[in-house]
Amino acid sequence: MTIPTLPGISSKMITTSRLTTRVLFSGDDKSFPVLFLHGNASSATYWEDVMLALPEGFRGIAPDQRGYGDADRAKKIDATRGMSDFADDAIALLDTLGIDKVHIAGHSMGGSVIWQLLIDHPDRFLSVTLAAPGSPYGFGGTKDNQGTANYADFTGSGGGTVNPTFTQLMAAGERGSDNPQASPRVVMNSFYWKPPFKAAREEELLSSLLSEHIGAQEYPGDMTASENWPNVAPGVWGPANALSPKYTGDVSRIWKIAIKPRILWVRGESDQIVSDQSLFDFGTLGALGAVPGWPGADIFPSQPMVSQTRTVLDHYKDNGGEYTEAVLANVGHTPYIEQPEAFNKLFHDHLKA
Repeated sequence: MTIPTLPGISSKMITTSRLTTRVLFSGDDKSFPVLFLHGNASSATYWEDVMLALPEGFRGIAPDQRGYGDADRAKKIDATRGMSDFADDAIALLDTLGIDKVHIAGHSMGGSVIWQLLIDHPDRFLSVTLAAPGSPYGFGGTKDNQGTANYADFTGSGGGTVNPTFTQLMAAGERGSDNPQASPRVVMNSFYWKPPFKAAREEELLSSLLSEHIGAQEYPGDMTASENWPNVAPGVWGPANALSPKYTGDVSRIWKIAIKPRILWVRGESDQIVSDQSLFDFGTLGALGAVPGWPGADIFPSQPMVSQTRTVLDHYKDNGGEYTEAVLANVGHTPYIEQPEAFNKLFHDHLKA
């Protein structure tokens, strides 16, 4: 799917040692690069306005990540590697472009990729900006600030937790609003930002959402049956499974890295996707009665996603790193689209520091 770009954004198909994909560019080739990583059910399109607003002396680079947009559909995501397929793709892109060091920004799942990049390649980044990032402990199935699993098989995370009607409508390219729970347009306007906000480029952003690759080895991916509530455990393919805490590994590696770039963490006060009471988390849905059979808060509470991130970043700071948390009022899951002026002020000051 080819999505029109804004004036000032150029689009190129780039082939690296790992992946052929669409990459968006802004700014002068002589300016300092900023790498942008998009979230789930989106593509590089989401970053265009931020790329164009970069201050003088900076240029933007934003790839469609593996499994999204115009990335090669033959290249699947090995979920057993966690975020490593995405992280390795990002480094391969920088190497292909001949870039040694960058500033990096990631939204939602793109922020989850950055956790892995920090572990593997901290020397490649001068600064890190996290916009509503996923928890370092993954998405779903954990209960406390240390990321303790609710069950040993990590049930309640992975591909089986995704609404199948949503992915069916995505695959069909559905652009309407007939299904109030699963229409991609309704999901985007209800959860990507705080209603009644509507994005100026709603149609292009919806096209970006719909460009995710759908299938048993893509999104939502496969699943494993479980005897534990809610009876779905992670599979081994696709981004939803890659985000499972089953595959995150030792999170303490984040704060143990020797080189610690400065981190800016920006989130919306009204985020319903990544929060301590996420409406996409089975602990929250069970407590609300939306999913029957909930075993209770002692066994399966809401995942404290924001508190987990803050705990990890506090460890990062205690071990010599530096981070700033900024919370934007009246903002949902996509602060750089909902309040671009406020986001860019924080972001630009961070880049220039």
